[in-house]
Amino acid sequence: MSPSPAFFQPQLGRRRFTGFVFALICGLLCLLAILFLAAMLGFVVWKGGAHVTTAFLNSFDSTLFPEKAGIKGPLWGSIWLITLLAAVPTGVGAAIYLEEFANSNRLTRFIHLNISNLAGVPSVVYGLLGLAVFVRVFRFDRSVVSGGLTLALLVLPVVIIASREALAAVPKSIRLAAYAVGATRWQTVRAHVLPLALPGVMTGTILALSRAIGEAAPLLILGAIAYVTAVPQGPWDPFTAIPLQIAFWIERPDEEFHKLAAAAIIVLLAVLLPMNAVAVGVRAWRQRKKAQ
Repeated sequence: MSPSPAFFQPQLGRRRFTGFVFALICGLLCLLAILFLAAMLGFVVWKGGAHVTTAFLNSFDSTLFPEKAGIKGPLWGSIWLITLLAAVPTGVGAAIYLEEFANSNRLTRFIHLNISNLAGVPSVVYGLLGLAVFVRVFRFDRSVVSGGLTLALLVLPVVIIASREALAAVPKSIRLAAYAVGATRWQTVRAHVLPLALPGVMTGTILALSRAIGEAAPLLILGAIAYVTAVPQGPWDPFTAIPLQIAFWIERPDEEFHKLAAAAIIVLLAVLLPMNAVAVGVRAWRQRKKAQ
């Protein structure tokens, strides 16, 4: 039995006005966030842009003469940390196993739940874990290996979750078609599923690496030194990183060191933005290829 027209009042005008107001509020909040971000970036560029020179990039830190201080040691330390991150092959391999090979039972569901929980654990906890395990138990000291493995633990859940989501987004018909022509499960994953999921895997991996290169709290807990006057020559050498150097300069009372910290932030952004641009570019390329 249909409702009587006397009781049915759609009120389209009111609903459209409510939707317009909601969209307007969301747009204003988004614009406000962008303005705050632009203001902060503008302040950093205004304060430290003049210090980003070739000499700044090729000089080591100086605690007495800020005009001679540079970021060569932290820059190369951050590059060493990224190259030694073991999270990428480990995380992608774990995602492939959990999504394509593991059976759905209590153990795998327990593993999935814990991976999701680990992705939300504060970075300080990973620093404490790295200090206890890599520095004191395995006696790696405060070396590049300890820092790289600690950051690898930090971003490992993110890599696994992003890779699993990319693999799960591949249609099941692709797998069934490969099985129908006699392909094994590994051949199906290697030749069909993984290539289709690769853009999503790369996007999640690059974003995770971007987070790792900007982290300072785990390295502070780990005991990485902030004053280094040499470039690490191997994985067992002491190191520092750009976020640590920024924190060290900001704590100094001299205003010149604050300008150096702003210049270091610009260098860090110059390293992070191309990595994020690659992730965006890969995703856009894949979407355009799908549309064709």
